[in-house]
Amino acid sequence: MSTVLEGLYYTKDHEWVRVEGEKAYIGITDHAQHALGSIVYVELPEVGDEIEMDDNLGVVESVKAASDIIMPVSGEVVEINEDLEDNPELINEAPYDNHLVVVTLKDDSELEGLLGKEDYEAFISEEE
Repeated sequence: MSTVLEGLYYTKDHEWVRVEGEKAYIGITDHAQHALGSIVYVELPEVGDEIEMDDNLGVVESVKAASDIIMPVSGEVVEINEDLEDNPELINEAPYDNHLVVVTLKDDSELEGLLGKEDYEAFISEEE
């Protein structure tokens, strides 16, 4: 069973969002990294990129497949997790400790459309 943490927002595309003030940390869920298998490469946007909700944020490649990362909220990229460039497997080891990017939230109300812990757990149990 995949780990789902309290206090995060989730998408049906298996991204998570942790909000701290005006910043949103975005990563992929434990469920997603299990499904992908060993992650070998991560392609991330540039700092300063403005990305709209539901647009492509980047790509995660595993030994099985390449998977698009879908932006869960609109915002400007203020930081990328450079550790993942050399060590993409960190996502497999600790998906909630290794965010992909940090963005400045453009519209807090977008968070209302995301899933909480219980709703995401129900969603992934239907998928399995």
